[in-house]
Amino acid sequence: MMNHLQATTTLHNGVEMPWFGLGVFKVEEGEELEQAVASAIKNGYRSIDTAAIYGNEAGVGRGIKPGLQQAGISREQLFVTSKVWNADLGYEETLAAYQASLDKLELEYLDLYLIHWPVDGKFSEAWRALETLYKEEKVRAIGVSNFQIHHIEHLMKTAEIKPMINQVEYHPRLTQEELRAYCAQNGIQLEAWSPLMQGQLLDHPLLQKIADSYSKSVAQVILRWDLQNGVVTIPKSTKETRIIANADVFDFELSAEDMARISGLNENHRVGPDPDNFDF
Repeated sequence: MMNHLQATTTLHNGVEMPWFGLGVFKVEEGEELEQAVASAIKNGYRSIDTAAIYGNEAGVGRGIKPGLQQAGISREQLFVTSKVWNADLGYEETLAAYQASLDKLELEYLDLYLIHWPVDGKFSEAWRALETLYKEEKVRAIGVSNFQIHHIEHLMKTAEIKPMINQVEYHPRLTQEELRAYCAQNGIQLEAWSPLMQGQLLDHPLLQKIADSYSKSVAQVILRWDLQNGVVTIPKSTKETRIIANADVFDFELSAEDMARISGLNENHRVGPDPDNFDF
C-alpha cells in the first residue's frame, strides 16, 4: 500500500524500490546539494536519483553519509540510482562508467543503474554490460530511461534480462498512456522524471481547483496522481520545506473523477528532449 513515504513497489526481480524519492537534476555540486540529500534522508526519503551527466554524484555521496547518520539507518535501507551517459554506451565503457559512478558516490554498489538515453546502435552493448553487473551482484536492479516501446522491443531481441525500470518524462501534459500500459503488461516499473513539468503546472487553474478541494498544493496533487497511476516519482527540490511538503502525499486519495480530470490535461507535450529525435 502507498500509505507512507517508505512504501515500496516490488520490481520483477523481487527487489523493493520506494515509490517516492528525491531527484537532483540540475543541482550543482556544493553545500546546497549535500544538504538537500541529507535533509531528504533525515525526513524519511529512502530513494535518491542521480546520473553521471548531472556532474553531481560526488556531492550526492557526501550528502548520503550525514543523511544516513541523522536518520539512524544503514546504507542497505537507502535506494540509490545513477545512469550511464551516452558517451559511455559500450560494453567495456559502461562497465568503467559504473565503477566511476561508484567511486564518486563513495558507495560499494548501486541499487539501480539505468541507460540514460536510447542511442541508436549503442544501447544493446551497454545493456549487456548492465546484465554483467547484475549477474555479478554489483547492482541490485537494472533498467532504462527515456525508452519508447520500440526501443524496449529492440533491446529485448538480444537481452537476457528484461529491464526492471523505465524512467521517462511523465506529467499531466505528457501522460504516455500507451507506454504506461505496455510497461505494466510487461512487468517493467514506470518511473517519472520531471513530474511537475519543471514547475510549469503549478499555477494551472484546474489543478489549483482540485488541490483546494483536498486542502493540498498543486504539486502534492500531481505527485499523488503519479502514485495512484502506479508510477514511481522523484521530484527535485533543494529546500527542506519543499522536500518535506512534496512528500506529504500519503494522507489523502484522489477520486477517480479527479484522476481522470488530471489525465485529461494531456497534450503529449514534452519539456525535455524527444527520445526519437535527440542529438547528444
